[in-house]
Amino acid sequence: MVAAVARIFKAGSAPLVISCSRMRTVLFLCLSAYALPIWAQSETVVVRPREIGELLVNPGMGITTFQRFNGDAINPGRNWSEEGPVAKLSEAGSRPDFPDTSIAYVRWFWWQIEPERGKYRWDIIDLALDEARRHHQTLAIRLMPYDQKDPLPAWYQTSGARRANKPDDKDGAVWSPDSSDPFYIKAWGEIVGGAGQRYDGDPYLDSVDVSTFGYWGEGWGPYPPEWPVQKELIDQYFDAFPRTPLLMNFDELAALDYAVHRGAGWRLDCWGDMGRPGHENFAHMLDLYPQQVVKAHAEDVWKHSPVSLETCGTPLSWKGWGYTLPYIFDQALRWHVTSINIKSTAIPAEWKAQFDEFQKKIGYRFILRKLEYPRSVHAGRMAMFRMWWLNAGAAPAYRDYILALELHSATRTGIIRTTADIRQWLPGDAVFENTIYVPDDLPPGDYRLRVAILDPRTLTPAIRLAIEGRQEDGWYDLGGIAVE
Repeated sequence: MVAAVARIFKAGSAPLVISCSRMRTVLFLCLSAYALPIWAQSETVVVRPREIGELLVNPGMGITTFQRFNGDAINPGRNWSEEGPVAKLSEAGSRPDFPDTSIAYVRWFWWQIEPERGKYRWDIIDLALDEARRHHQTLAIRLMPYDQKDPLPAWYQTSGARRANKPDDKDGAVWSPDSSDPFYIKAWGEIVGGAGQRYDGDPYLDSVDVSTFGYWGEGWGPYPPEWPVQKELIDQYFDAFPRTPLLMNFDELAALDYAVHRGAGWRLDCWGDMGRPGHENFAHMLDLYPQQVVKAHAEDVWKHSPVSLETCGTPLSWKGWGYTLPYIFDQALRWHVTSINIKSTAIPAEWKAQFDEFQKKIGYRFILRKLEYPRSVHAGRMAMFRMWWLNAGAAPAYRDYILALELHSATRTGIIRTTADIRQWLPGDAVFENTIYVPDDLPPGDYRLRVAILDPRTLTPAIRLAIEGRQEDGWYDLGGIAVE
């Protein structure tokens, strides 16, 4: 055809004149030439899955339960406890008015885990891991030295360790340790190291807070040690938990900067504070948090490590303080938040719809926009598959899940793992285009092509997609394909 067109347009000495009939011939030949790829693509199936608007519960993201698990009764009013559970909780008689969630966040004081020197109650954390698994959750934890109500272990106070304050000081009713004391560094390091030796890498351990000194271990207070000691206390966590995501508390700039650049994510615990009674001249959301992210050079931490937020008070507190939600939610999304602790308390009824829409944006939300695949493939041969995905959430997934295709029939199934790294699927578009080896043990016949994102340990579907077509086993049916 190309040669024929060339002959028609062959230049001569006279100006080129083409009759209408000859022009029709040229157009036919040109259109025929352009139609070749279209004809060839008729053997390619194009699927555009339909998006759904449901709120999805997916691993490692969303609103968390706090000091309890899915199905447990929520805290009354604006109240919560800082003491983590040490025994199995009683589940609510009916479904609690609280979002389903994939993460249970629990924290315990030192005296709970090590009531006697060197005798650790690992059974408490073991039980929490078992309960999280039973309730289809993973467990996020923090170990805390003490606070105003929960003292250091009695054995520590009588050990001869140095005290930072005196009984007649303004805060003398609270026995505050000198955290630069080598004994504090050693004893606290032993509980952190013991926890790491026992739990690091557990697939049901979602994350661990970096807890060092001061109230709740948050690394601030009237008696901070010198920076080298703070650094040593932080390093204990990186030594103990090399395989588990760590979250650094937000308040102290030097500590935040150091930890996030060692690979930790970050968390803050007064999300939503727009100015409280008695604190009218200071608001965390206006006067500290946005600036601290920049000062710590932490703007891009979310691309590889999670961001977790905890409410200042509770949503009911926000309501009582007269807050509105848009700025609070928008700032969380600018921080690319993955998980949020609202302390297992009620969401005001008039805010539930706004919270639902907000939850659809935090963490990741994967939508398969388009799939192109051959109508038929040969077992034991390579075949081209093209996928266009959208992450409509605010953050990536941080675990190494497997994007997989499956050729499924009533009698045979072939699972094909792709090379896609979905940890790189930041908010926005992602493309996978590659040839894939079709399993050579598939007999000829008609199959259904299915897609799923698999847990790398169990090789079962782990993530719900925001598209139609989900089957009972978690795979998404996309169309027919023949194996020859």
